[in-house]
Amino acid sequence: MKRKRMHGKKRSPFSKQNLSPKAAADKAARDLEYANSAIGKKHRRESQQKHRDNPGNEHLDYDHTTNSFVTPHANRGGFGKGTKP
Repeated sequence: MKRKRMHGKKRSPFSKQNLSPKAAADKAARDLEYANSAIGKKHRRESQQKHRDNPGNEHLDYDHTTNSFVTPHANRGGFGKGTKP
């Protein structure tokens, strides 16, 4: 994905989280490790298949918890239960 430029500088995907450079690098490494794990690949494969089967839902995210399409806003934080077990 190409990053947007803001005043000639590359904008970090973590800019809204106000992370230090070290914390942003650590988070990027964790996110990449999860995305390339078996469960991450399964979720990506499942989401892409659901989007191919339902082209009218391209503006929605596929939620693997409820097995349905939800708005990106609703698909954060485990529906009020948080993201940690």
